[in-house]
Amino acid sequence: MSPEPEKEMKGKRDKPEKGSPVDRAGGESRRQEVDAAPAGEIRIGAFICNCGTNIAGFLDAKDVSDYARMLPNVVFSRENLFSCSEAGVTDIKNAIKEHKLNRVVVAACTPRTHEPLFRAACEEAGLNKFLFEFVNIREHCSWVHKGERDIATQKAKDLVRMGVARATRLEPKEEITTDVKRTALVIGGGISGLTCALSLARRGFMVTLVEREKELGGLLRYVNVLYPSGVSAGTFVASRIKEVKKSSRIEVLTSSTVQNVKGYIGDYVVSVSSKDRKSRDVNCGVIVVATGANQLVPEGHFGYDGKKVVSQLQLEGMLRQGKLKSKRIVMILCAGARIRERVYCSKICCMTSIKNATLIKKTVPGASVHLLYRDLQCYGVANEEAYLGAKAMGVRFVNYSLENPPVVENGRVRVSSPLSGREMSIETDLVVLASPLVPREGAEVVSRMLKVPLDENKFFLEAHVKLRPMDFATDGIYVCGTAHWPASVSESISQALGAASHASIPLTRGYVKVEPIVSELVDEEACRGCGMCAAVCPYGAVEIVETDKGPKARMIEVACKGCGVCAASCYKRAIGISHYTDEQLDAQVRAYLKGDE
Repeated sequence: MSPEPEKEMKGKRDKPEKGSPVDRAGGESRRQEVDAAPAGEIRIGAFICNCGTNIAGFLDAKDVSDYARMLPNVVFSRENLFSCSEAGVTDIKNAIKEHKLNRVVVAACTPRTHEPLFRAACEEAGLNKFLFEFVNIREHCSWVHKGERDIATQKAKDLVRMGVARATRLEPKEEITTDVKRTALVIGGGISGLTCALSLARRGFMVTLVEREKELGGLLRYVNVLYPSGVSAGTFVASRIKEVKKSSRIEVLTSSTVQNVKGYIGDYVVSVSSKDRKSRDVNCGVIVVATGANQLVPEGHFGYDGKKVVSQLQLEGMLRQGKLKSKRIVMILCAGARIRERVYCSKICCMTSIKNATLIKKTVPGASVHLLYRDLQCYGVANEEAYLGAKAMGVRFVNYSLENPPVVENGRVRVSSPLSGREMSIETDLVVLASPLVPREGAEVVSRMLKVPLDENKFFLEAHVKLRPMDFATDGIYVCGTAHWPASVSESISQALGAASHASIPLTRGYVKVEPIVSELVDEEACRGCGMCAAVCPYGAVEIVETDKGPKARMIEVACKGCGVCAASCYKRAIGISHYTDEQLDAQVRAYLKGDE
């Protein structure tokens, strides 16, 4: 069983704990000393990063640093080679202590990747990390003005001046801490959902697994064998299902769908409707989306009829059941993919086709297999070896173009190959179409309930493709497998383990810390309780409650992401954003308009 939370923390501002960065730097007393030393005086340190040639190659970083030194309240300014390096971070920490800085401004690369690093440096030096201001002079200056050095330099000066003006109005903040219920909900019972649920259960957490179909297993139930192991897909997924059903920590709800979701990270209430039982609410701390994908039925492509022209998934069934009788087989790739209606590459179709072509050559004596392709996705050493192995076994690979696709008619396939420069007519008993994976029905409904985005193709969209590939922007909700994007079985399993690992972080801690950059009701008297703010909030972080003074907006701090939509929509200006106040923004605008006067 997972350990119980050490203390009640819900709704409380975070305090430095023993061993924390603040404690290591001297604790709360050190923080207060730096924040207020000397009392009443604003002492700003400005650090201008030249980033080698990345920034300094297109603007004069030293000139910007010299300019920053002359700004009001700036008592220290320095140009650094790489501010994000260990030496650069150490320089910032030393300067905070030596020059008694109580505000820090860093002009460098994108805050998306670097701001947490500099905030941590401030905190380790005893300075509240929200007394830090980031100025982006890479994307906003050097990258957009590469051929205009003087303009880039002047713009960097303007941005630094604005950053310093805002820094003078920053106030120390404390992170918001809330409890996390140590249970998880996994939506989807395919290989990703099964793997994720098992991983979380093995970590000691209770898991509810919701699957809308009668059986678990997803698409893998219809696949013949897995590549490259050659293991029966049915046997493999059956073993996972058995483990899930055997686990005392996993509750399986089949023939069930999610109807409604309320709450926020640590305290979600999910309404689940089942065909064979009464609807119920599931209370959980985190949610994992593993709803999977479907294979496109290639109707309208290359004469598909489900008999003489079939899909790869239908071929998998023939091979699994030993019912393949044809000996002259033509496989056509990109059937319904990489076209105007569906522009993306499904990524796994090529290797599925090569796998099945190889199996046919091995199991059907004298079989002739032609594989017609536009481009081949054989990424990785194992896939490349499989491609070469298929060629060695006699599988014929023929290239075709989108402008001149193959024509299926009267037991033959005509194809013009731009590589060979000739047209071929291939006799065939069976045409197999490799069609792409497409999002599951209901993805948009799940997206709206969870308040998580879909991409232009209706797959679920992660928070950041590199930095947070299994997280959503909404805290406490994670994604894995083909719900996210077409993926192989091994990739889906890896993502499921990654999602479980991420989800287990707040579950293990028993609490979560949230940045205090959130909406706040700054004028309760002005609030009319109209509900506009609650209606437009993309995170469900605003609710209207009845008070002694009538209906008023109430902010759920832990769910808020500080986007400011509610504040912008409030016609009474009753809502503000902590850490991005009107006064701070006004100071930046005035600093820009003032220029160098």
